[in-house]
Amino acid sequence: MNLNLRNAILHNVSGNSQDELKDTIVDAIQNGEEKMLPGLGVLFEVIWRNSSEEDKQEMLQTLESGLK
Repeated sequence: MNLNLRNAILHNVSGNSQDELKDTIVDAIQNGEEKMLPGLGVLFEVIWRNSSEEDKQEMLQTLESGLK
């Protein structure tokens, strides 16, 4: 993904409330629009970078379970 797209995504959600962030995530998943999917990746990166090792382990377990 190019840096401009990544920065645009971060700029668009910067300062959003939890409700606004939830709406963005739910819309991207429900619509399944290709152009929205990179945004989910950027949001996940923010979550990952700001999570404890314990939180990361929980996310990995959730992913593993969901992919079985």
